[in-house]
Amino acid sequence: MINRKKTWRSRALTISLAAIMSFPIAANISIDNASAAVKKYPVISQPFKIKGESSRIGTINKSGSTYIALRDLNTALGLKTKYVPSTQHVQVTGRERTMEMGLQNSSYVLNGQPVLGPEVIVQSGTTYLPLRFLSESFGYEVTYENKSKTIGLKAISENALSITAESIGADGEDKSLLVFYPVLSGYKDAEVQQKINKFLKKEADRFVSAGSKQMDPVVKENNAQLAKDPKASIRRPSFDGRFTVTHNEKGLLSLYADYSVYLGGAHSDTAREAYTFDLSTGDLLTLKEAVGGGSDYVTIINQQIKKQIADRKLTLIAPFKTIEPDRDFFLSHDGVVIYFTQYEYTSFAEGMPKFVIPYSAFTKR
Repeated sequence: MINRKKTWRSRALTISLAAIMSFPIAANISIDNASAAVKKYPVISQPFKIKGESSRIGTINKSGSTYIALRDLNTALGLKTKYVPSTQHVQVTGRERTMEMGLQNSSYVLNGQPVLGPEVIVQSGTTYLPLRFLSESFGYEVTYENKSKTIGLKAISENALSITAESIGADGEDKSLLVFYPVLSGYKDAEVQQKINKFLKKEADRFVSAGSKQMDPVVKENNAQLAKDPKASIRRPSFDGRFTVTHNEKGLLSLYADYSVYLGGAHSDTAREAYTFDLSTGDLLTLKEAVGGGSDYVTIINQQIKKQIADRKLTLIAPFKTIEPDRDFFLSHDGVVIYFTQYEYTSFAEGMPKFVIPYSAFTKR
């Protein structure tokens, strides 16, 4: 197993809303929602190809994003939906996942962990929810064919295991802490499963300890201010952790965790740790191992990043020259993902830019 970095890396927290809000979906559930869109959106007959079968489903479009009737989509994909009128929550289950959606406040909880999702829209007694967000959350690949304007949905063949969230929390008047970490279950190799779970819990504990230590000086300073002036306005520090599973295919499991600490400034700082496991051994893979072991992998990645920077017209605050051979990474369905940390090459407004290097780039040597 490779050694992990032990230092806390302070990074600004941003979440790419554009990535989350593409191709948003709809539930045929009638509710009263004060946040519902005032504008009346036309219903469009959208061509779909779901599990290889062509069909047309009524959708709406908002700001370039597609919304669709949730029950129509769930019926096609084999997901199950349950609506609880008393709480105005929708529960969607399938493919070893459970998502709870609050229709009044557009809240989402996936396998026990709160996640950020697009705003719910209510129109003509129908609740509209995000297509890409929900589909990808449940392990479906979403594609779009320009010529036919067809949206494709296909189940990704995943490793047979479940991933749920456990939490470490502490809340008081002086500071707040809540960290979620992944727990694997149902995997065929119990020893490997235990090995990965033990490692991920240890990593969460490590960051909780580091974050708590960062908050301690602020707590001390706040308490000193309150001792002098009980009515003094202070900002309570907080530490939060969330994880995202990005790849669970072909005997590999990849995910990253964002640990966000707020110390009273303009915004939180975040440390991102990415992990890719070989499910045959439970060991972490290095970047070189993940891309096939070729000696020119750094050059290939550098070329791809430079091209994507130019294509996206990404403004840099420092010139990009090369990645480190042991650069942090994670896997997606489409390729190896390299990311810039906050303020490394871009401003805070750019967040953590991601660069997907297609797997094919490493086989064309």
